[in-house]
Amino acid sequence: MELILASASPRRRELLQLLDRPFQVLVTHVPEERESGEAPTAYVQRLAETKAAAGFALWQQQHPQHAAMVIGSDTIVTVDDTVLEKPQNEADYRRMMALLSDRKHQVLTAVAVTDGTQQQVAVVSATVTFKALTEAEIAAYWHSGEPHDKAGGYGIQGRAAKFVTHLEGSYLAVVGLPLYETEQLLQAVEHAHAAADSTSISKGS
Repeated sequence: MELILASASPRRRELLQLLDRPFQVLVTHVPEERESGEAPTAYVQRLAETKAAAGFALWQQQHPQHAAMVIGSDTIVTVDDTVLEKPQNEADYRRMMALLSDRKHQVLTAVAVTDGTQQQVAVVSATVTFKALTEAEIAAYWHSGEPHDKAGGYGIQGRAAKFVTHLEGSYLAVVGLPLYETEQLLQAVEHAHAAADSTSISKGS
Protein backbone atom coordinates (compact mmCIF):
# COMPACT_ATOMS: atom_id res chain seq x y z
CA MET A 1 0.00 0.00 0.00
CA GLU A 2 1.05 3.56 -0.64
CA LEU A 3 1.45 5.77 2.42
CA ILE A 4 -0.17 9.21 2.20
CA LEU A 5 0.12 12.12 4.60
CA ALA A 6 -2.99 14.29 4.35
CA SER A 7 -1.41 17.43 5.74
CA ALA A 8 0.24 20.61 4.54
CA SER A 9 2.29 20.86 7.74
CA PRO A 10 6.04 20.90 7.07
CA ARG A 11 6.63 19.75 10.66
CA ARG A 12 4.54 16.61 10.21
CA ARG A 13 6.26 15.90 6.93
CA GLU A 14 9.69 16.16 8.56
CA LEU A 15 8.67 13.96 11.47
CA LEU A 16 7.06 11.29 9.30
CA GLN A 17 10.32 10.94 7.38
CA LEU A 18 11.86 9.59 10.59
CA LEU A 19 9.75 6.43 10.32
CA ASP A 20 11.71 5.50 7.18
CA ARG A 21 8.52 4.80 5.25
CA PRO A 22 8.25 6.29 1.74
CA PHE A 23 5.18 8.52 1.54
CA GLN A 24 3.41 11.13 -0.52
CA VAL A 25 1.65 14.29 0.61
CA LEU A 26 -1.91 15.24 -0.29
CA VAL A 27 -3.38 18.48 1.00
CA THR A 28 -7.03 18.42 1.97
CA HIS A 29 -9.25 21.28 3.01
CA VAL A 30 -11.24 20.33 6.10
CA PRO A 31 -13.01 23.10 8.08
CA GLU A 32 -11.50 23.36 11.56
CA GLU A 33 -14.55 24.45 13.50
CA ARG A 34 -15.42 23.18 16.94
CA GLU A 35 -19.02 22.16 17.38
CA SER A 36 -21.10 23.60 20.20
CA GLY A 37 -20.42 21.68 23.40
CA GLU A 38 -17.79 19.47 21.77
CA ALA A 39 -15.06 18.39 24.19
CA PRO A 40 -11.48 19.22 23.11
CA THR A 41 -10.49 15.55 22.85
CA ALA A 42 -13.54 14.69 20.74
CA TYR A 43 -12.91 17.75 18.58
CA VAL A 44 -9.27 17.01 17.76
CA GLN A 45 -10.07 13.34 17.15
CA ARG A 46 -12.91 14.23 14.78
CA LEU A 47 -10.64 16.54 12.80
CA ALA A 48 -7.94 13.89 12.43
CA GLU A 49 -10.46 11.27 11.32
CA THR A 50 -12.09 13.68 8.87
CA LYS A 51 -8.73 14.67 7.38
CA ALA A 52 -7.73 11.02 6.95
CA ALA A 53 -11.05 10.20 5.27
CA ALA A 54 -10.83 13.27 3.02
CA GLY A 55 -7.27 12.36 2.06
CA PHE A 56 -8.30 8.81 1.22
CA ALA A 57 -11.21 10.04 -0.91
CA LEU A 58 -8.88 12.37 -2.81
CA TRP A 59 -6.34 9.57 -3.33
CA GLN A 60 -9.04 7.24 -4.65
CA GLN A 61 -10.17 9.88 -7.13
CA GLN A 62 -6.65 10.17 -8.47
CA HIS A 63 -5.57 6.52 -8.17
CA PRO A 64 -8.67 4.28 -8.03
CA GLN A 65 -6.68 1.08 -8.56
CA HIS A 66 -4.04 1.65 -5.90
CA ALA A 67 -4.46 0.75 -2.23
CA ALA A 68 -3.25 3.29 0.32
CA MET A 69 -3.03 4.10 3.98
CA VAL A 70 -3.74 7.74 4.72
CA ILE A 71 -2.65 9.63 7.83
CA GLY A 72 -4.72 12.54 9.10
CA SER A 73 -3.65 14.57 12.11
CA ASP A 74 -4.58 17.67 14.03
CA THR A 75 -3.18 19.53 17.04
CA ILE A 76 -4.90 21.87 19.45
CA VAL A 77 -3.81 23.74 22.55
CA THR A 78 -6.22 24.05 25.46
CA VAL A 79 -6.28 26.23 28.55
CA ASP A 80 -9.04 25.06 30.84
CA ASP A 81 -11.82 24.53 28.27
CA THR A 82 -10.60 27.21 25.85
CA VAL A 83 -9.26 25.81 22.59
CA LEU A 84 -6.40 27.72 20.98
CA GLU A 85 -5.82 27.01 17.30
CA LYS A 86 -3.77 28.96 14.76
CA PRO A 87 -3.86 32.72 15.46
CA GLN A 88 -6.01 34.67 13.02
CA ASN A 89 -3.99 37.86 13.46
CA GLU A 90 -1.65 39.57 15.90
CA ALA A 91 -4.44 40.50 18.30
CA ASP A 92 -5.60 36.89 18.44
CA TYR A 93 -2.01 35.78 19.00
CA ARG A 94 -1.59 38.22 21.87
CA ARG A 95 -4.80 36.90 23.44
CA MET A 96 -3.33 33.41 23.32
CA MET A 97 -0.02 34.45 24.83
CA ALA A 98 -1.83 36.17 27.69
CA LEU A 99 -3.62 32.89 28.42
CA LEU A 100 -0.43 30.81 28.20
CA SER A 101 1.87 33.11 30.17
CA ASP A 102 3.02 31.87 33.59
CA ARG A 103 0.82 28.76 33.69
CA LYS A 104 0.24 25.23 32.45
CA HIS A 105 -1.66 24.30 29.31
CA GLN A 106 -2.46 21.09 27.48
CA VAL A 107 -1.59 20.09 23.94
CA LEU A 108 -3.61 17.38 22.20
CA THR A 109 -2.59 15.77 18.92
CA ALA A 110 -4.84 13.22 17.26
CA VAL A 111 -3.59 10.83 14.58
CA ALA A 112 -5.92 8.78 12.40
CA VAL A 113 -4.92 6.16 9.82
CA THR A 114 -7.36 4.68 7.30
CA ASP A 115 -7.15 2.33 4.34
CA GLY A 116 -10.72 3.13 3.32
CA THR A 117 -12.16 0.10 5.06
CA GLN A 118 -10.98 0.52 8.61
CA GLN A 119 -9.64 3.33 10.70
CA GLN A 120 -7.31 3.46 13.69
CA VAL A 121 -6.99 6.59 15.82
CA ALA A 122 -5.07 7.79 18.87
CA VAL A 123 -5.08 11.02 20.85
CA VAL A 124 -1.80 11.91 22.55
CA SER A 125 -1.43 14.67 25.12
CA ALA A 126 1.20 16.73 26.86
CA THR A 127 1.17 19.38 29.57
CA VAL A 128 3.40 22.39 28.94
CA THR A 129 4.29 25.17 31.38
CA PHE A 130 5.31 28.62 30.17
CA LYS A 131 7.28 31.19 32.13
CA ALA A 132 5.82 34.65 32.65
CA LEU A 133 6.11 36.41 29.28
CA THR A 134 6.94 40.09 28.90
CA GLU A 135 5.27 42.33 26.34
CA ALA A 136 8.61 42.68 24.57
CA GLU A 137 9.01 38.89 24.31
CA ILE A 138 5.48 38.46 23.00
CA ALA A 139 5.96 41.16 20.37
CA ALA A 140 9.37 39.89 19.27
CA TYR A 141 8.10 36.35 18.90
CA TRP A 142 5.19 37.44 16.72
CA HIS A 143 7.47 39.44 14.44
CA SER A 144 9.76 36.43 14.03
CA GLY A 145 6.97 34.96 11.89
CA GLU A 146 7.07 31.63 13.69
CA PRO A 147 3.67 31.72 15.46
CA HIS A 148 1.54 32.44 12.40
CA ASP A 149 0.70 28.87 11.33
CA LYS A 150 0.93 27.06 14.65
CA ALA A 151 -1.72 25.84 17.07
CA GLY A 152 -1.65 27.95 20.21
CA GLY A 153 0.52 30.51 18.43
CA TYR A 154 3.86 28.86 19.17
CA GLY A 155 6.28 26.17 18.05
CA ILE A 156 8.02 24.30 20.84
CA GLN A 157 10.70 23.09 18.42
CA GLY A 158 11.61 26.69 17.54
CA ARG A 159 12.10 30.01 19.28
CA ALA A 160 9.31 29.35 21.79
CA ALA A 161 11.45 26.65 23.44
CA LYS A 162 12.92 29.40 25.61
CA PHE A 163 9.46 30.03 27.12
CA VAL A 164 9.00 26.43 28.32
CA THR A 165 9.83 25.72 31.95
CA HIS A 166 8.36 22.20 32.11
CA LEU A 167 6.97 19.53 29.80
CA GLU A 168 5.10 16.42 30.86
CA GLY A 169 4.04 13.90 28.24
CA SER A 170 4.83 13.57 24.56
CA TYR A 171 7.15 16.21 23.14
CA LEU A 172 6.37 15.08 19.58
CA ALA A 173 2.64 15.50 20.24
CA VAL A 174 3.39 19.17 20.88
CA VAL A 175 5.42 19.40 17.68
CA GLY A 176 2.55 17.79 15.76
CA LEU A 177 3.05 14.07 15.13
CA PRO A 178 3.79 11.54 17.91
CA LEU A 179 5.88 8.94 16.12
CA TYR A 180 5.50 5.92 18.40
CA GLU A 181 1.71 6.11 18.26
CA THR A 182 1.72 6.78 14.52
CA GLU A 183 3.85 3.72 13.84
CA GLN A 184 1.56 1.55 15.99
CA LEU A 185 -1.50 2.76 14.08
CA LEU A 186 0.17 2.07 10.74
CA GLN A 187 1.11 -1.45 11.81
CA ALA A 188 -2.42 -2.12 13.05
CA VAL A 189 -3.95 -1.07 9.74
CA GLU A 190 -1.35 -3.05 7.78
CA HIS A 191 -2.06 -6.21 9.78
CA ALA A 192 -5.82 -5.83 9.44
CA HIS A 193 -5.49 -5.14 5.71
CA ALA A 194 -3.34 -8.23 5.25
CA ALA A 195 -5.82 -10.34 7.23
CA ALA A 196 -8.70 -9.05 5.10
CA ASP A 197 -6.79 -9.88 1.91
CA SER A 198 -6.05 -13.38 3.19
CA THR A 199 -9.72 -13.96 4.00
CA SER A 200 -10.74 -12.70 0.57
CA ILE A 201 -8.27 -15.03 -1.14
CA SER A 202 -9.52 -18.01 0.93
CA LYS A 203 -13.12 -17.30 0.00
CA GLY A 204 -12.15 -16.92 -3.64
CA SER A 205 -10.45 -20.28 -3.66
